[in-house]
Amino acid sequence: MVATVDVLTVGYAEDRVASTVTLIRDGSAVVIVDPGMVASRGVILDPLERLGLGPDDVTDIVLSHHHPDHTMNIALFPSAKVHDFMATYIADEWIDHSEDFAVSESVRLLATPGHSDEDVSTLVSTEMGLVVLTHLWWSAAGPLEDPFARSAEQLRTSRELVVSLEPSLIIPGHGAPFEVGPTLPM
Repeated sequence: MVATVDVLTVGYAEDRVASTVTLIRDGSAVVIVDPGMVASRGVILDPLERLGLGPDDVTDIVLSHHHPDHTMNIALFPSAKVHDFMATYIADEWIDHSEDFAVSESVRLLATPGHSDEDVSTLVSTEMGLVVLTHLWWSAAGPLEDPFARSAEQLRTSRELVVSLEPSLIIPGHGAPFEVGPTLPM
């Protein structure tokens, strides 16, 4: 079985900020990645409803990192387990996990520090190949130098790691999905 990926809303980082919010379905796992800042909750919930799902159907949330623009709407999904770079959180349980962690059969998390020291990329096996959801890129256009990265070298190393996985598609933190190509900022 392979997972399906649907971008619920494409994020932006200009005079206003919104995260790209993505839905992954993998068997019984219904995963939302980065339910962060958006203009209204309907921007997340309406496309989810059009796909036949409601907030209680979401089993898992993945946070690429802990900036508010990627975490603001976690509470929309009260039954979901929450996963980040180091643990899974279920109600009042804190369950540590490894840096390479499987959320489901076709979805795993990989530590990719760069934008923040706690970044994680979501790797999804799909019919079209590997899809990577990551904040190593804000969008296909950049910025080349992430203004929040504490180490340009670490950002570049993690970007090179993701590219070496040969993804068919990258879904960035604040932009539309894109294919890896020669103009990709590294």
